[in-house]
Amino acid sequence: MGIGVYIRVSTYGQNEAGQRREVQRWLKGQGIDPRTVVWFVDKATGDNLNRPEFERLEAAIFNGELKTVIVWKLDRLSRSLQDGINTLCDWCGRGIRVVSVTQQLDFNGAAGKLIASVLFAIAEMEQETRRERQAAGIAAAKERGLYRGRRPGSTKAKPDRARRLRERGLTDGEIAEALGITRRTVQRYING
Repeated sequence: MGIGVYIRVSTYGQNEAGQRREVQRWLKGQGIDPRTVVWFVDKATGDNLNRPEFERLEAAIFNGELKTVIVWKLDRLSRSLQDGINTLCDWCGRGIRVVSVTQQLDFNGAAGKLIASVLFAIAEMEQETRRERQAAGIAAAKERGLYRGRRPGSTKAKPDRARRLRERGLTDGEIAEALGITRRTVQRYING
């Protein structure tokens, strides 16, 4: 049984180098060659679990290919309390060891689950606070006449391009990666 490392960055402007460096340092400190682990890297939001590499990680766990999952920080798995706890409980129930490198925590056992629930709650609260600050900033900018939102008709990518890629048999995740947009945007372009 192997070791999987899950890394998630929130936007396409970020990269995983910092997380990867810290995880590699931890692996080497444990006597594990970083080249022997399976890396799962998503560029997606932590608001939900609809992420291609996360789904690949889940499949590897389900197929019995992994016994340990390493993350840089627990909120890389999820910024939703419910999704995070459900995922962690499922994995621990399967005997999967889950380790957060920067938080220096191993989440096996009841104490690990308790600590994880607090950390997931904090991550969700941070996410909500960020959204509230953003909404307040937009409201203030609108009052001053400085915010006009996205220009009408502007999109991050061409919706017809997403539809053409779907016709060629690409999945939502593959289309999102090809166009540099989220899977949710791909679904909106195709279904809307």
